[in-house]
Amino acid sequence: MKQLEQTKTEHANAAAAGGKSQMQPGNPLGTVPVGKLLRKFAIPSIVAMLVSALYNIVDQIFIGQSIGELGNAATNVAFPLTTICTALALLFGMGAASAFNLAMGRGEKEKALYYIGNAAVLLLGGGLILCLITQIFLNPLMLFFGSPDNVLGYAKEYVRITSFGFPFLILANGGAHLVRADGSPRYSMMCNLTGAIINTILDPLFIFGFHMGMTGAALATIIGQIVSGIMVLYYLRHYKAGRLTRKHFQLQLQFAGYSMGLGLAQFFNQIAMMIVQIVMNNSLKYYGSRSIYGEAIPLACAGIINKVSFVFFAFCIGIAQGMQPIASFNYGAKQYDRVKKVIRLSMTAGTTICVVAFAMFQLFPRQIISLFGKGSELYLAFAERYFHIYLFFTFINNVQPMSSTFFTSIGKPAKGTFLALTRQIIFLLPLIVIFPIFMGIDGIMYAGPIADFLAAAISACFLLWELKKMGA
Repeated sequence: MKQLEQTKTEHANAAAAGGKSQMQPGNPLGTVPVGKLLRKFAIPSIVAMLVSALYNIVDQIFIGQSIGELGNAATNVAFPLTTICTALALLFGMGAASAFNLAMGRGEKEKALYYIGNAAVLLLGGGLILCLITQIFLNPLMLFFGSPDNVLGYAKEYVRITSFGFPFLILANGGAHLVRADGSPRYSMMCNLTGAIINTILDPLFIFGFHMGMTGAALATIIGQIVSGIMVLYYLRHYKAGRLTRKHFQLQLQFAGYSMGLGLAQFFNQIAMMIVQIVMNNSLKYYGSRSIYGEAIPLACAGIINKVSFVFFAFCIGIAQGMQPIASFNYGAKQYDRVKKVIRLSMTAGTTICVVAFAMFQLFPRQIISLFGKGSELYLAFAERYFHIYLFFTFINNVQPMSSTFFTSIGKPAKGTFLALTRQIIFLLPLIVIFPIFMGIDGIMYAGPIADFLAAAISACFLLWELKKMGA
């Protein structure tokens, strides 16, 4: 801990020191027009995030077409484990990417490479540990995640196989940030895109051609993830910023600890999402059984809607991730005008996407839900109502994740972590526990937009205040 504190002090002193920046001359992050840079980094990031969403949606579509509502409910029950994988990828990957770009902005090239090497070890190690835990505690985990009895078999069949892909999934997602930080956003995009294409091709082949059901969907998923993970490993052997040697892969607390500190905001945001989803699954199961819908319909609909909303959210997160290396480098180089410009452009683009998504969710909910297989009229009616209410404040949903990522990017993880927790833990979690007591299953739906509004308002206040005082 003493060594970690010393490293934090060094980073703070370097960032606060007066005089001219130690920015590397000619580095495009500090010289190329901000708008052009944001397009270069954000578009591949968006594609990568869409690909990540596509993994789950493709499985959901084919499972829904072959198995139906129970299969859709099973993938929703299993989804918290995917969220944990994303959380670890962000903790180790995005944290190290921010630390790397901040160090490069200060001209500390050798130190920057240690962040990358340590992150690669943590990404693989975290995946192996999570795989082992899942295999040992599979049955109690599925029950804890809210699986009804008639869904449990499908959920276990799916997760028993997909858990073997966790090391590669975490490496692919977290490694994409390391590749992007090195100035290769297109290769980062290709890592995820290749795996998704493989998954999309193999899903119908295994599910319908070989009649493998949930097992086929799971196998298609992990094959794609393995290929993506191998592509990341290949890139790390040819890192542009410098050659990664054995010493860079030896875990050191001063580098791993500082990176994880910067990644905590995004990590806690994902863990918060997982906690909320577990509580929500159990609430949907409990209050659904006491409504006309039953246990399976609310679980199936909520799972589909969460994954559909993640498609639009992928645009917002992709823009935020594209903004990260630009904001980090220029903040480290004390080019504050460029930092302010990139957050303004990012926020404008994210808001535009959110407005379009809001219109689609309000106007075409039944058409969207129909893509995931047929269902009863009761099933479709619940899904349509869930879309209208739960996603009502979609048009401001980019403010909170964008602000949280921004604070992480400029080396202020405490603020980023707090903002990451606002929607999920501080507001949504209490509301989905309290509201249904008085309103039944409708209370779960109304908790969403209230949490969205409050989180966006607080995040906007934090962000505006930071921009006002930056460089003063």
